[in-house]
Amino acid sequence: LYVQHLLSSVDCDLTGMRALVDCANGAASATAPMLFDSLHLQADFIHCDPDGVNINDGCGSTHLKSLSEGVVAGGYDLGIAFDGDADRCLLVDETGHTIDGDKVMAVCGADLRRHGKLSGNAIVATVMSNLGLHEYCRKEGIELVCTAVGDRHVLEKMLECGYAIGGEQSGHTIFREYATTGDGQLSALQFLQILALSGKSASVLTADCPQYPQVLLNVVVSHDRGVKEAIMASDALKTAVADEEKFLRGEGRILVRPSGTEALIRVMVEAKTESVAQLVAERLVKVIRSV
Repeated sequence: LYVQHLLSSVDCDLTGMRALVDCANGAASATAPMLFDSLHLQADFIHCDPDGVNINDGCGSTHLKSLSEGVVAGGYDLGIAFDGDADRCLLVDETGHTIDGDKVMAVCGADLRRHGKLSGNAIVATVMSNLGLHEYCRKEGIELVCTAVGDRHVLEKMLECGYAIGGEQSGHTIFREYATTGDGQLSALQFLQILALSGKSASVLTADCPQYPQVLLNVVVSHDRGVKEAIMASDALKTAVADEEKFLRGEGRILVRPSGTEALIRVMVEAKTESVAQLVAERLVKVIRSV
């Protein structure tokens, strides 16, 4: 029943397409072969033999190296990687480069709009989505609605406003017409269908959504109550962030936030080059440690 539901979400002949699928030795191992065999495309599978302990072990959407190498070596059109419970999906284009959740949302959101299905003319993402997605949406005239980190927050905003698509950079993508959670296999099918109908390679299809280099540093702080809040409220940190934003001159983005579960302050910086992002992030870390 589950596979039939997924198949009902596509209406496209995928014959002739070649995909390499990484099941992460997890849940998709039980369903993906049945699903892709029903689509008549040529699909080969790796990490599809769970033994109870090898789930996500050097494979799947958290470890894309073997998939990327396999796609290039085998001349596949697309690499598809699920995580252990298969609610996430990341992709690899024919050149071996990663297609993350932001790019999936950009491609699928634009396709929904072409078919008159992008309700509210909006995509829902989180504050962690790359600046490239923000630029893409501005250029395309699509509203990008950002929530707190977590697909739960994305879904809440989608349900509140009736939006059709949302997700996270990490690969949780929600297609509200078919599901109320991230579903990696559903995401893969939606992208495959668009790819097949476009007549383009995956690298060309995703090229319009740029990706800024992103640096994420975690600063360990005291477990004492109120420490994270005091750091976030400090004038020194606010001044430092404002100064660094001026330094980036609109060509980057800074996000400093406390972890909700650990004694950490997370510093995320995006810039035109990785070296600039690293420099800004390290300077902010020094300020946080001195507060």
